[in-house]
Amino acid sequence: MQKSKVVIDTNILISAFVFGGNIEKVIKKVFSLCEIYVSPELLREYREVPLELKRRGKINLHQLEVLISGIAGFVSKVKFVNSKERLFICRDKEDNLLLECCLAAEADFLITGDKDLLAIEPSKLPPNLRNLKIITPLQLLQLSLK
Repeated sequence: MQKSKVVIDTNILISAFVFGGNIEKVIKKVFSLCEIYVSPELLREYREVPLELKRRGKINLHQLEVLISGIAGFVSKVKFVNSKERLFICRDKEDNLLLECCLAAEADFLITGDKDLLAIEPSKLPPNLRNLKIITPLQLLQLSLK
């Protein structure tokens, strides 16, 4: 049976590695049951956001080290895709890279805590993304994935 294909937003990774809890359970569940995809653009964001959080004083040095180590381990186990098509759907144009990664991966799920992404109506997505489910980590924990 084919595994579900998943893209994970940067905010979810940061929460998992800095705060743990249910978000960490989500990451473990996804790894055990799904294929996780990352594009070069998303990987760049995974690298830049922790440094920006440290620069702004939102995380301390220890949290930065945990985050960098956790993301490095995470990335070593994912599949890479190249986004070929640019999308202009999200209010926050930076979020389009997640949808572009989902499109390239033919993802079944986008896991995010971003309210703008969660509010996107499927009818606003291109036809080849209409089956994408944009869900929160809690919603993922409640699903039985294949």
